[in-house]
Amino acid sequence: MTDDAATFTTRSPATGERIAEHPVDGPDEVARALSRARDAQAGWAALPASRRRDHLLRWKKALATGLGPVARTIAEETGKPAGDAALEVVLTLEHLAWAARNAERVLRRRKVGTGVFTVHQRASLVYRPLGVIGVIGPWNYPLYTPMGSIGYALAAGNAVVFKPSELTPATGLLLAGLFDAAVPEYAGLLTTVTGPASTGDALARSGVDKLAFTGSPGTARKVMAVCAETLTPFLAECGGKDAVIVTADADLDAAADAIVWGALSNAGQTCAGVERVYAVREIHAALCARVAERAGKLRPGAGPDATYGPMTLPGQVAIVEDHVTGAVSAGARALLGGPESVRAPFVAPVVLTGVPEDAAAMTEETFGPVMAINAVAGVDEAVERANASRYALGAAVFCRSGRTGAAIAARLRAGAVSVNSVLGFAAVPALPFGGSQDSGFGRIHGEEGLRAFTSVQSMTVQRFTPPIALTSFEVPAATRERAIRMARALHRRR
Repeated sequence: MTDDAATFTTRSPATGERIAEHPVDGPDEVARALSRARDAQAGWAALPASRRRDHLLRWKKALATGLGPVARTIAEETGKPAGDAALEVVLTLEHLAWAARNAERVLRRRKVGTGVFTVHQRASLVYRPLGVIGVIGPWNYPLYTPMGSIGYALAAGNAVVFKPSELTPATGLLLAGLFDAAVPEYAGLLTTVTGPASTGDALARSGVDKLAFTGSPGTARKVMAVCAETLTPFLAECGGKDAVIVTADADLDAAADAIVWGALSNAGQTCAGVERVYAVREIHAALCARVAERAGKLRPGAGPDATYGPMTLPGQVAIVEDHVTGAVSAGARALLGGPESVRAPFVAPVVLTGVPEDAAAMTEETFGPVMAINAVAGVDEAVERANASRYALGAAVFCRSGRTGAAIAARLRAGAVSVNSVLGFAAVPALPFGGSQDSGFGRIHGEEGLRAFTSVQSMTVQRFTPPIALTSFEVPAATRERAIRMARALHRRR
């Protein structure tokens, strides 16, 4: 941040060099963005769903055409390799395409059945857009993660005011600029406001019809408290401490390969990344050897040959170092790396084993390239330990039988589980994503993600005058008693 309260500076996470200056948008700027969004949303909501689909697919095409510049912006602001940034754009395109093409089917008026005493009514559910959605996005996946709310909210007929992380504002501005260029007749429907936490606070207080937030549990509680003042609906995705269970008959090479990728991609800065591994004792040593060997070949850096980049958030380096140092001091064994792996802004891969279950490295979100692989007596103990976390976002199971793996997965408290892969669910747009407890609440993606940005309206239309009208003061007492006897007789049956 600069001393000038009106602007802030973004810097390269790898070098610290200045990238750009951006305005600090305050309550007035946020209010103007909200007003423009409301004006645009009225016409957007009135469009047939097929027209909204066409507009969104045009935006998707613009994003795909501009994949190179978008990926470069992401890489510059986050420090992640260009290939990883490009993959983030590709995953975003998949989700935007699904939301655009499925909104009409998912949100169409739906008929529901009626009962014996309401046979004269035609009943249906109507999904109505909420209005203007506020989105506060993260810095680790500055396009993919917020678009899980932005794309689905727009497809459902809403407008969006987006506040990206102060570390990645250019990505958010580019996203909105591409929308305006692709859909100029609805300029203002998606607006990006920039700034630090104060801008997010202004957005939460602005009168948006729902706020979707991604960030830490502590920050989520503060933002949620602001929303509670006006009963503004709130959706929170707050990270995880994801566990992987490896059974005795699992393919250890496949498990090791997936674990290393899940723990180290994006420098471990993934909310649903691998942080804890529970391996059945008889294969624990073999798995550890495979993981350490693979991880040992990987190197962080800023050059084109680097496997992953720097820690994007400077303060996270100290947290990673504290977790690793604390675990080793508490008796854990470093199979690869250790406290010396932390050389800000980079952290080399760290593989630990024998980490006490009450250590911070096992209970708190490390959000760095660190994994702990602990031995367990069997699957029951692995499930118990995996579920002991106050986070409940994602998980994975590696098992020879997919059916057995799915049965183990069903016992886990996580909101999303992959069997014989990690993060498999993230690339399937039809699957909802979200967690519980300190991982937040609510769902993005899939049908639930579309409905999350609507208000459900129940509707009945009377088709004919009922033979027994119970909603009138004119109903004779004898008629009412006869209806009660009929109901009693009906419901005494099984």
